[in-house]
Amino acid sequence: SSLFFQTMMVIRFHPTRSTRSLLRAFHTTPTFLDATPTEPSNAPAPAPTPTPPATSPYPNMAVVGLGLMGHGIAQIAATSGIHSTIIAYENNEASLTNGRNRIETSVMKLVQKGRMTEEDADAALSKIKYTTNGDDLSSVDLVVEAVVEDITVKKQLYGEFLSNICKPECVFASNTSSLSISEMALLSDRPQKFVGLHFFNPVQIMKLVEVIRTEHTDARVFEDMVDWVQGVEKVAVTCGDTPGFIVNRLLVPGLMQAMSMLDRRDASVRDIDLSLQLGAGHPMGPLHLSDYIGLDTVHSITKGWMDKYPDEPAFVMPNCLQEKVNNGEFGRKTGKGFYHWKGDRRGDPV
Repeated sequence: SSLFFQTMMVIRFHPTRSTRSLLRAFHTTPTFLDATPTEPSNAPAPAPTPTPPATSPYPNMAVVGLGLMGHGIAQIAATSGIHSTIIAYENNEASLTNGRNRIETSVMKLVQKGRMTEEDADAALSKIKYTTNGDDLSSVDLVVEAVVEDITVKKQLYGEFLSNICKPECVFASNTSSLSISEMALLSDRPQKFVGLHFFNPVQIMKLVEVIRTEHTDARVFEDMVDWVQGVEKVAVTCGDTPGFIVNRLLVPGLMQAMSMLDRRDASVRDIDLSLQLGAGHPMGPLHLSDYIGLDTVHSITKGWMDKYPDEPAFVMPNCLQEKVNNGEFGRKTGKGFYHWKGDRRGDPV
């Protein structure tokens, strides 16, 4: 999932001395993200967020998988007011309970902060039906899938489960961040009713959703999904089925180039990161960001692309990344990557 913009939100909501300094640098450097220019500009104003439709072509929807992304998708679908019912599905009780707790905790925080009334919260939560029974998916109009990023799991889900349970009119949408939408569509029995719907983490905060079409996607289905994104109060961007879609296709090769500079000893970890922070207005540098995401995750995405698209020169595996993954140095989650880490607090470069 979308790596650069997600991390911007992380450092805003988990401030430390280092992240506060990054934010100061970010907000005092003129960038394309500045929203309040001090002088009139001839640049066109940003397009306003479209007014959400009052209803949805998918009155009854389901979210399959209630993990990090799925629980957030179920929550915003419920609070949007455009659905009659949201089926929240997991294949085991433990995951179902965990997903339910996440949703209810998140909604209650909105109430506590005065961003939602208790009445609206109760109304939203009452629309969600939690289940481990696959038959409950038989009458839904839309399924948004947010299960683990494993094509073997997706093959079983679409080819052997959802295609056999859901009605023929039901649209399938995958929240994958790195797998081929076309490949999954052809695993199902309805490639013309299959799209990518890539949310960004945390779903409740991040406004962007990438809506991905394939050569098989019906034009009306695609238009309806763009409208649906607006209906849940997000901003839709559309894209063909290219690896990584828009955000990750631009971001991940850039991370690889930063690591390749280390391989060539062109510059140090410190100077590479500072250059993007202070020279381009990024809230953190590419090596810092890679550590935060997880070097194992970055490695997995890159290797998958290299295996599938061996002739694409933008997809390369830097030696330093491979070595760190081989050594179990994944960044923040293991305490060591390109930097030393203590929990979420970044230390000096290794």
